[in-house]
Amino acid sequence: MTPRTRDVINQLHAQGIYFGIASGRPLDELAKKAELWGIHYAFDILIGMNGSELWDNLHQKEYSYFKMKKDWIQETMNLMKPFDSNCFIYRDDCLLCERDDAHMRKSALTSDKRMVVVDALSVMYEQENAKIMYRVKEADVDEIEQYLKEHPSPYYKGFKTQPTLIEFADQRVSKAYALKKFCEFNKITPEKVVAFGDTTNDNDMLQYSGLGVCMSNGSDDTKAIADDITKCSNDEDGFAQYMEENFLNI
Repeated sequence: MTPRTRDVINQLHAQGIYFGIASGRPLDELAKKAELWGIHYAFDILIGMNGSELWDNLHQKEYSYFKMKKDWIQETMNLMKPFDSNCFIYRDDCLLCERDDAHMRKSALTSDKRMVVVDALSVMYEQENAKIMYRVKEADVDEIEQYLKEHPSPYYKGFKTQPTLIEFADQRVSKAYALKKFCEFNKITPEKVVAFGDTTNDNDMLQYSGLGVCMSNGSDDTKAIADDITKCSNDEDGFAQYMEENFLNI
């Protein structure tokens, strides 16, 4: 996080404006971000695992929504058999993966989790989980997305979250659902919410919010549904620039 973005977040906090982050990563990892970024207070809301986990800091309560059933997790493995992939899940502060490779080591490092290569894939579906992920070849992603459209499930959905990452989660899971619950708990109307995003799994959250803003480096589908688009990208302090110009009058 840049000093400029951190300064904007501090200004919002000083004015009593709630701030939080929504991510595909688990809550335990997101909870560490404030300190890592040099922010000396807890975020008001954390949405983890693309909406399957919610932390309401105002009430000091954690909520869990719509876990993947064990047999659904197993089904995704059969679904992904035609493709070269490496599946993994987060569980008990570990990253459980099918095999050791550079991608898994990097994911374990960035998520601050211990990487464990499972003895059998059945370990992956011993328990319900918010999601299962598959690291794939970027050249295969379009084909995989088309394949998933042709083999839909009434229970879960498969979607791309990175150029080489496919995730499966309960059909009902969304960042918008968790955000809506937080707003209900704290008597906040959607019109008072501003959300920023840059890819497909942010779309429902942007559409729920009174103002949904897509980053300039965002995907075309996210730009299409957004109310506005930043002038600058994530790497150019796009969030900070937008807030300064439109809300903080800097």
